[in-house]
This record gives sequence, C-alpha cells and structure tokens, in this order.
Amino acid sequence: MLPRWHILSGLAFTLILWYFFPQTEWYYLAIVFLSAFLIDFDHYMCAVYKTGRISLFNAFKYHDLLKKKGLAEKKRGIRRKGDFHVFHTIEFHALVLLAGFVIHPVFFYVLVGMVFHSLLDVVDLSVNRELYRREFFFVNWAARKLRGS
Repeated sequence: MLPRWHILSGLAFTLILWYFFPQTEWYYLAIVFLSAFLIDFDHYMCAVYKTGRISLFNAFKYHDLLKKKGLAEKKRGIRRKGDFHVFHTIEFHALVLLAGFVIHPVFFYVLVGMVFHSLLDVVDLSVNRELYRREFFFVNWAARKLRGS
C-alpha cells in the first residue's frame, strides 16, 4: 500500500478514535496517527541498504522497480518473498507492547497505530494475492538466512 493511503487511512482512523474517545489527549492521538505510517521507515532503510543512496526519491524509485519486478514474477508463477521489513514483524509489535508495560504507556498508542497499519497491509496483500511476499516473523526470516535460502 502506498504511503499516501496509509497517511489518509491513519488520519481517518485517528479521527474515529477521537470521536469515540474524546477524552484522549491530542498528543496521544498524534502518536497513533504518526505511527500508522511511520512504521514504513523500514521500507526506506531497506532501500538505502540495497541502493547505497539516502535520497527519499531514490527509495520511492527503488520500491516502484521492485513492485514491477514482483508483478512480472507473479505473472510467471514465481512466488518470491519481498524485502524484509523488521518493523512489520510480530516480534517488533510484541517489543513495542512490552515497552508499553516496562518503559512508558505511550508505547501502547504507538502499538495501536502500528497494528492498524499492519492490518491495512494484510488486507491489501490479501486482496492483491501477494500475502506470500511479506515475512511476518523475524525468527522465520533469521532461520531462512541461516540456512542460506
């Protein structure tokens, strides 16, 4: 899903939260909104790592090319994992939840935004029949790397 859709969806979700929970402080709502799309920073980090260039424009270009390559592979019946995005893993979500208990409750609001984002991703990947491209577990990714595949 493109960042603009995560931003717009995150804004709508935050406004809905505000409507149903008007007592919520504005800065907590801002944290939910920001975390609903800033979780995609791992996409940028991946593009920088793969291309060696820090330009945000270059990162968008990298992901556009990756998307085209993935669609071409899909047409040929090739089902390959995409890049690994650490912030999208269950373990990272659990770490943020733990931080909410151990460090500060503000992390619960970060988690709400992240989970909303991840649910949008799962729906988008399912609708486009590309769920196979995403790795949801860090341990699976690490095990595959250790096996060399």
